[in-house]
Amino acid sequence: MKQFQPESIRNIVLLSHGGAGKTSLSEAILFVAGAISRLGKVDAGGTTSDYDPDEVKRKISINLTTLPCQWQDTKINLIDTPGYSDFTGEVRAAIRVCEGTVMVVSAAAGVEVGTEQAWEYTEEAGLARMFFVNKMDRENANFYRTVEQIQSKFGTRCLPLQIPVGAQKDFGGVVDLLSQKCYLGDKSEEKEIPPSLQEQVNTFREKMIETIAEVDDALIEKYLGGEELTADELSSGLQQAVKSGKIVPVLTGSALMNIGIKQLLDMIKDCMPSPAQRELAIEGSEEIGVNTKAPLAALVFKTSADPYVGKLTYFRVFSGAIESNSQVWNATQGENERIGQLFTVRGKTQEPVDKVGAGDIGAVAKLSITNTGDTLSSQNKPLKLEPATFPEPIFRVAVHPRTKADLDKLGSSLARLAEEDLTIRVSRDSDTGEMILSGMGDTQLEVAAEKIQRKFGVGVDLKTPKVPYRETITQPSKAEYKHKKQSGGHGQYGHVLLELEVLAHDSENEFDNRIVGGAIPKNYIPAVEKGVIEAAKEGVLAGYPVIGVKATVYDGSFHPVDSSEICFKIAGAGAFKKGLSDGQPILLEPIMNVRVTVPSECTGDIIGDLNTKRARVQGMNPENNNNVIEARVPLAEVLRYAIDLKSITQGRGRYTIEFSHYEEVPAHISQKIITEKQAEKEEK
Repeated sequence: MKQFQPESIRNIVLLSHGGAGKTSLSEAILFVAGAISRLGKVDAGGTTSDYDPDEVKRKISINLTTLPCQWQDTKINLIDTPGYSDFTGEVRAAIRVCEGTVMVVSAAAGVEVGTEQAWEYTEEAGLARMFFVNKMDRENANFYRTVEQIQSKFGTRCLPLQIPVGAQKDFGGVVDLLSQKCYLGDKSEEKEIPPSLQEQVNTFREKMIETIAEVDDALIEKYLGGEELTADELSSGLQQAVKSGKIVPVLTGSALMNIGIKQLLDMIKDCMPSPAQRELAIEGSEEIGVNTKAPLAALVFKTSADPYVGKLTYFRVFSGAIESNSQVWNATQGENERIGQLFTVRGKTQEPVDKVGAGDIGAVAKLSITNTGDTLSSQNKPLKLEPATFPEPIFRVAVHPRTKADLDKLGSSLARLAEEDLTIRVSRDSDTGEMILSGMGDTQLEVAAEKIQRKFGVGVDLKTPKVPYRETITQPSKAEYKHKKQSGGHGQYGHVLLELEVLAHDSENEFDNRIVGGAIPKNYIPAVEKGVIEAAKEGVLAGYPVIGVKATVYDGSFHPVDSSEICFKIAGAGAFKKGLSDGQPILLEPIMNVRVTVPSECTGDIIGDLNTKRARVQGMNPENNNNVIEARVPLAEVLRYAIDLKSITQGRGRYTIEFSHYEEVPAHISQKIITEKQAEKEEK
């Protein structure tokens, strides 16, 4: 593909709710633009965009995919993204490197949760937008109902520029309100507007002219003066209004029937902003021109790990240019990076290119230090671009390797996985010793497990993480322990008396020494403390760590020959264990602060559900048409809350969670935990 100037490039992200037909639309666009010679189908796993084995298996998009094509004299870098909310990281990354978006809505299903979320993201990013009402050939497809939903959700600036000819099995084409022409069939043949549609065309066209006129002072003056606006005036007024976000065009068609695709491509070319029309946000720097001769600033927005090719790094050049077989400066890491052969990537096919210029998107293999979010620049003028922001993970699973060989490779495989997807975090829980994988939802983490099996040959099982319970005592106690062994020759002797006191549940354990008169020599006291600390790692009820206890050594005895540090360490541990048993021990559980944001109509259901989880609702506040519920909930009850919340709110709810404090576990639950833990020990 030839080199294009920034003015002749359009970077467009496709967004929608899952199942609205983004991937089919991207396939139709590539076909009409001549980038591919045959149309692949999602169900058959033959689309350019969904080539990953996980995507073919599940029949959903999981990764963002770059799909460049040429339409007339313009290069369109299309980015297909997942519609499933678990993969929101891919959506955020794609939005960061685009100037415009086509939001796909199913004419049968209408505006769904994913559409609302996509609108929020693009509003935040300030992208130019347009809607494409897809699946007009489907049963229950209704363009006018869908437009009403779009306008009631997102405002009247969402303006229909086309109306369909027929619907469902009678759908045959579209009428362009701007040119007043009718285009029928997959060949987009120009025909006369059917007389039955003329009245609707007139109504919608009048509304369109009025809306376009309203966003331009000169046009509104002319319009209110009764003068007719020319086609050129309407066209240029519309272009400015779409680029500035004052108008969001609504187009229609069917990706599977290949109807309305040419008109969509024309609209992208004519009305979507080019990279040259976007302000460049450089961290702490003056404004830089978006052109090939300006200093280099390229943002890495995706990294994919391939066991055969190695690491493939996708980047968007905001200014300047990158050439094959050159050196660049990684401004984020502060190091030089060697650039090999550059590629233009379309799905899984890679086309070598000599240069990627300002405004364009490219890829390069085997970079050594560069990660997602880094800026590639030049050393004499290092520039740093703001990377995409990703939400914090909300769903956690414990990763258990299946074999010893899997365990050896697990750490490096998980690290490479987290490098690919920045919404995935890998950590080790110091309390339970488990390897924890965190992400946006269960589907994302299941896909991640399948991916490390396929890409790196590491078999893992995903389980619900263990709860880091604690143990403590509820009343003071005294305990004595004598460690004495005589077996001929050098014996062992250590004698300790401990007093245990109750501290606050969340307190660290304390140790004190009240020995007077040398009952235990000073040099053995640290050994007693060591014994107490070691014994506190495993309580007497279910073997959980002990907190909130103060142990004071107040008496004891020693033997001038047989006593040693190890003897007093054993005696200290024994006395502590005895004291715990006598101090009416209890189990403690972590209590979490949970903040749930849900639509008002779901509030009752959410509070009802929280009540079944032993939650204590702390308060509720309205916030942007939603209610924010604050509650304290035991961690054991919300380990899979992301799934419950998605189910109750159809994906509209979100939540944050953080540790608050420890509290006593209710007796009936405590007994169950102790029994399970004992059974677990017996199995081992």
